[in-house]
Amino acid sequence: MSQNGQDLGAAIVCTLPMPVGTTFEWHEHDDHQLAWSPEGVLVVETHLGTYVLPPTRALWIPAGVAHETRASGAAVLRSVYLRPTKARTGWDTPTPVTVTPLLRELIDHLEQELPPAERSRAEGLLFDLLEPVPAATIDVRMPVDPRARDVAEGLLADPADPRTLHAWGHDVGASSRTLARAFLADTGLSFGRWRTLVRLQASLRHLAEGAPVSIVAGRVGYGTPSAFVAAFRAQTGITPGRYFQLQ
Repeated sequence: MSQNGQDLGAAIVCTLPMPVGTTFEWHEHDDHQLAWSPEGVLVVETHLGTYVLPPTRALWIPAGVAHETRASGAAVLRSVYLRPTKARTGWDTPTPVTVTPLLRELIDHLEQELPPAERSRAEGLLFDLLEPVPAATIDVRMPVDPRARDVAEGLLADPADPRTLHAWGHDVGASSRTLARAFLADTGLSFGRWRTLVRLQASLRHLAEGAPVSIVAGRVGYGTPSAFVAAFRAQTGITPGRYFQLQ
């Protein structure tokens, strides 16, 4: 965290464009990272959960925590790297935080070259502004059985696919009973419950992009918005309309 041999203090900001399909595969950092996209939606996967981040949210990723970062559509990754030895604020696990207008401007400010005293004041304010926001993650474990995995990959590609397990079995060469046992053994969930989580996880990207609940419901396979809202509330405890409005 230095440039031309000069100490840059506790924080440094890096900006990387993320065209459609960009993925930074599993890695970790020696520094804490605040991952944020001012344009587009980020999806950060960790071993503790998957986080979907619109421009109003960033994710605190503690030093040493393995993660994968990808763009949902096109995005811009603006990372704030924070020295563990100098960070006044921090959490031991990945933690979503609210990106207020002031925090947004402060990150832009810290990306510039600043006199040491001014940088120190700005960094202190940055730590003061990091406010955690409640977020329920929706995690999907993949089955190991190759035939069940073919079904899983098909549903990940198209969560709205209405095929029954019997119909899937015809396509992958296995009975519905065999597939049902494989899903339960490999994921700990029934096929129906597993598919529900896939649909809800897919809905987060659309919600983060601002799509109306009525449109999102159809995109992820629900016949009515009310059925989607009920499933979403049962999993997260809140309605999909409020999920990205919590401050």
